[in-house]
Amino acid sequence: MTGITVLVADDHAPTRKDVRAALEEHPDIAVCAEAADAPAAIDAAVRLAPDVCLLDIRMPGGGIAAAWEITARLPDTRVVMFTVSREDDDLFDALRAGAAGYLLKDTDPERLPLALLDVVKGDAAIPRALVSRLANEFRDRGPRRRALAGSELNGHLTSREWEVLDLLRDGLTTGEIAEKLCISQVTARTHIAAILKKLRVPDRTAAIKLFAASR
Repeated sequence: MTGITVLVADDHAPTRKDVRAALEEHPDIAVCAEAADAPAAIDAAVRLAPDVCLLDIRMPGGGIAAAWEITARLPDTRVVMFTVSREDDDLFDALRAGAAGYLLKDTDPERLPLALLDVVKGDAAIPRALVSRLANEFRDRGPRRRALAGSELNGHLTSREWEVLDLLRDGLTTGEIAEKLCISQVTARTHIAAILKKLRVPDRTAAIKLFAASR
């Protein structure tokens, strides 16, 4: 590896300055741009095609929204979230948006450049404490999914349909599911219709009952 370029996006100027300084301490990293909000981050990413975009989740316009856009338009660019949030929802939303890493802002400045270099090599950058939450999430949902898949029902749900079914079970409305998954309400309704057809049930209430029975 001869070196990588990084875009740093955060609405707090002193944070951007500190991050740039930490990254450029490493001889193989150059910060190619800074941005203070999601639209500016997306614009700079599209223009410069950096190797890594380091995005604050809470910046104006939303870091998750920026991640969705950047990963969709620049498949070779790695996105890493940089945040104070330890909330499960933020972690899972970031990974759904295509992020290859989720780093906390209390990360050792000396470790930060190494983490980004690892991401470019294909590794994930997630603190150990948060990795355990991912394991718990899959452990919780896995048995329920296997039980339902192993029932008399035909038709296999896609990974996205499983996500929608999980959210239906959690009591979310169609609009809330669309917002959660960053999709349109029309797409959410399409997924729900496909789930009902595959599970051979008349409505979402029946699907939730069937799902609950498989726990």
